[in-house]
Amino acid sequence: MQWRELEQQPCSVSRTLSVIGDRWTLLILRDCFLRVRRFDDFQARLGIGRPILADRLQKLVDNFVLTKVAYQQHPTRYEYRLTPKGLDLYPVIMSIVHWGDVHMSGKKGRPLLHRHATCGHHFDPVQVCSECAEPLDPRQVQVDLGPGAADAAHMPVDPPKPRRVGRSPAGLVEASRRTRR
Repeated sequence: MQWRELEQQPCSVSRTLSVIGDRWTLLILRDCFLRVRRFDDFQARLGIGRPILADRLQKLVDNFVLTKVAYQQHPTRYEYRLTPKGLDLYPVIMSIVHWGDVHMSGKKGRPLLHRHATCGHHFDPVQVCSECAEPLDPRQVQVDLGPGAADAAHMPVDPPKPRRVGRSPAGLVEASRRTRR
C-alpha cells in the first residue's frame, strides 16, 4: 500500500494516519494543545524547516483540523487554531503522552504533568467504555464489522478464545462468544 492510498482504505486507523501520521504533524498537534499558534513559534520550538512546517500546517488546515485566523494586518499574519475536529484529537495525543510517560520518561520522571482545572489534580488519561464507564482493557474488547466495512480485511486474525468466568456444578461457564455480521 502506498502512503497516498491510506485515506482510501476502509479502516479508521489508515484514514487517520493519512492526516496525522508523520512525526512533524504529531509534534505540531502536541504544540497546538500547548497553545502554540503562530508559525514562527512552531518553527522555533520544533527546529523544523519552513517548507516542511508550511506543508504540514496546510495539510491540517485542508483537513479541517486547524483553521487559519488573521491576528495582524499589514502584513497579514495568521495563527493556527484547533477546530472542533482538531480538539477531538486530544485523547490521541494524551494517549501518546501517557505511553511516553510510562515507558520513555527515564529515572527523572515525567517531563510535564497535566492538571485538571476543574478539580485541581494531576491526572493520567484513562479510556473508559462510553456505555458503562469501566476502564478499557484491550484483552476485553471484541471487534465486530460496522456498517462502513467493505470486507473483513481488518478483523482480528484469530477469533478470541472463550474466556471462563465462573464455576457451576457442571464446570466453568463460557463468558464470551464472538459473532461476525
